[in-house]
Amino acid sequence: MKYSVLVIVVLLVASSCGDISQKVEDKLHLLNSKAEKLDSIVNKELDKVISLDSLIEKEGDKVKRLDSLIDKSTAKLDSITNAKKNTFEKLSQ
Repeated sequence: MKYSVLVIVVLLVASSCGDISQKVEDKLHLLNSKAEKLDSIVNKELDKVISLDSLIEKEGDKVKRLDSLIDKSTAKLDSITNAKKNTFEKLSQ
């Protein structure tokens, strides 16, 4: 009788441990799945940031080229204005 009670108790404990082990494995699997999804989202957002950074850099280069063009145009206009001014001053004398 004692042995059968002991066997039953051992089987219940083993069964309970098996259930707990399965629950732990299920939770770990769920946690791993969520971590992979989060990693995927982070990678996608990081790709967006890198793409945006590249776009900002390209636009910055365009602004530099336009600024240079404006400087050259301003210098040419100043030169033309000064030439006309000098001509006008010579005619005025």
